[in-house]
Amino acid sequence: MKLLLKNARVVDPSAGIDGTQDVLVEDGRIARVASRIEAAGATTLDLAGLCVCPGFIDMHVHLREPGQEWKETIATGTRAAAAGGFTGVACMPNTQPPIDSRSVVEFVLAQARQHGTVPVYPIGCVSKGQLGVELAEMGDMAVAGARGFSDDGKPVASAGLMRRALEYSKIFDLPVIDHCEEPTLVAGGVVHEGEVATRLGLPGWPGVAEDVMVSRDILLAEYTGGAIHIAHMSTGRSADLVRRAKEAGIRVTCEVTPHHFALTDEAVAGYDTHAKMNPPLRSESDRQALLAAIADGTVDAIATDHAPHNADEKCVEFSHAPFGVVGLETAVSICLDRLVHGGVIGLSRLVELLTCGPAAVLRLEKGSLREGADADITVLDLERRVVVTSSTFESKSVNTPFGGWALRGGPVMTIVGGRIVHDVRSRER
Repeated sequence: MKLLLKNARVVDPSAGIDGTQDVLVEDGRIARVASRIEAAGATTLDLAGLCVCPGFIDMHVHLREPGQEWKETIATGTRAAAAGGFTGVACMPNTQPPIDSRSVVEFVLAQARQHGTVPVYPIGCVSKGQLGVELAEMGDMAVAGARGFSDDGKPVASAGLMRRALEYSKIFDLPVIDHCEEPTLVAGGVVHEGEVATRLGLPGWPGVAEDVMVSRDILLAEYTGGAIHIAHMSTGRSADLVRRAKEAGIRVTCEVTPHHFALTDEAVAGYDTHAKMNPPLRSESDRQALLAAIADGTVDAIATDHAPHNADEKCVEFSHAPFGVVGLETAVSICLDRLVHGGVIGLSRLVELLTCGPAAVLRLEKGSLREGADADITVLDLERRVVVTSSTFESKSVNTPFGGWALRGGPVMTIVGGRIVHDVRSRER
């Protein structure tokens, strides 16, 4: 089976490629990237005016299965991923039951093989039941296919437990991914502590609650030699802490979400629960600091923190609504519109943040169009006009703060293992 992609701008930061090339796919793998390829018997697609990139990876997604299938399933979540231009997703373990044992990792992988549109990379729990008391069976989960460990949705509050997790994870060369919040500083906060929270009469959540845990995790990573990844980083001070740690050679990586670099706490001014997330939207100065960290190389990945909730759950008083927003089907367009067309970074840097960046964090042999690599490909139209319309989402849930936004650029085709799994152009014919 052959697929030939002709005349596209090929952008592959892992290989230093950015120019007009052809890409030949054979038997699910990249056979060749060069100018003017001819291949007898190949299905040929002329992609002139479009960009061909290694397949995008979202390293922070909540698929809700097992246990909360009314919000999302592996089937619907991976369809949403393909529609959003992602060829693989890492799913967080705060399911019901949590992914804290080999059997649940194997269940997720089996469901993904049977029902998934794109590959799923499970993240196992740090602690049993996410209770923060006893380490989960990290070794068993790693052997079963877990690509990292996290109690996401909850911080690893115990420094002693985090130390042991970092030491143990070194055996498998996998990262510990921490949801950084100091619980006693959060103390029931629901929005960023600042003028907006005061004006709305809502309990505030100070940025220092994140900064304290980021600092602790960096110190423990330095002490143990383990690899720590800071999930959904939201404050300028955290970004600076990570930047300095990297300069010191400490094994720390981090991710930023589109909602944190595109929005501020002003988005909750009308008590809009679609803008309620964890960590909360921060100040404009924090947002600018995140953009600077994206531009200067401090940030390793852009991840959605896709967190689907049923509409009834969000349609309550602000303080009682669950945290979280969906992001799989909006992230790439927001990145293109606000980062690339906004002049913050170039396209190659964005592709790095969505491909080889997350692949390196999760130790995946992905994120490249090198010869012999899996033919996972994302095709972009940089000028496509995208209006965020949640009623057309593939996801079961529509809790987005970006409804109605008009954006410039978006994914138009998603290829996994040489097979086209989503094609906007064919749907529009």
